[in-house]
Amino acid sequence: MKCNPLQEKLLRGKPAFGCSIMFPCPQLVEMLAHAGFDWVLLDCEHGSLSLADVEVMAMAADASGITAIGRPESNRPEHIARIMDRGVSGVQIPHINTAEDARRAVASVKFGPRSLRGLAQGTRPDKWGFSGGGPVFTEIANRASTVIVQLEHQEAIDNVDEILKVPGIDVFFIGPSDLSQSLGHPGNPKAEPVARAIDQTMAKIVAAGKLPGMPATTETVCEAIKRGNRYIYTHVPKLIGSAVAGFRKAAEQGCDK
Repeated sequence: MKCNPLQEKLLRGKPAFGCSIMFPCPQLVEMLAHAGFDWVLLDCEHGSLSLADVEVMAMAADASGITAIGRPESNRPEHIARIMDRGVSGVQIPHINTAEDARRAVASVKFGPRSLRGLAQGTRPDKWGFSGGGPVFTEIANRASTVIVQLEHQEAIDNVDEILKVPGIDVFFIGPSDLSQSLGHPGNPKAEPVARAIDQTMAKIVAAGKLPGMPATTETVCEAIKRGNRYIYTHVPKLIGSAVAGFRKAAEQGCDK
């Protein structure tokens, strides 16, 4: 099995920190690995990444010792399978609203009798056919793949108790942006109904002994950890914006002396 810092940390109950990338750049994957991130999210839902981009960036992740997670363009089984066949170590699946959605998501990642994922040998996850045969490949793939489901609509919040009972899910990720929109406060996750829904859902995830996840910024990451989140990521523009602001502030303060 290849190195998977994300899965290793989650299994130990430790926070694992990632960064979302929405545009093609394998060099950036390497930079984030060397800078100390545990994983990267290759975003095909909102970004401009093609399947070929995902494959090359997953190669960069493997080579630099960081975990690659793909976000497919939708929760459809064929979109999930295409991302998995590029060789990522797991998927963050958007718009999971019911227990049936969650079961279908797991079946789109894992191999087996009820799988919705076509078993294609000779692909990159199968080491191009040199992994040791189909049974070896499927056993390793099932054990090593990480499944993250996104809860980001009122319907998901209403159904969270049943979603939490679905086996095979590693992380239950609360998406504050789409949730704020679903609850009538687009772009404002701090609005009282949205914040309450997030708090209640987070409490249910933790009480069920499951792992929650959320995005964070430099200003909110400590709060995210204290609330029990273990799957935490930020965005490249957020990092750049924070660094630029710090650089300009230091320069301006220094020049005023």
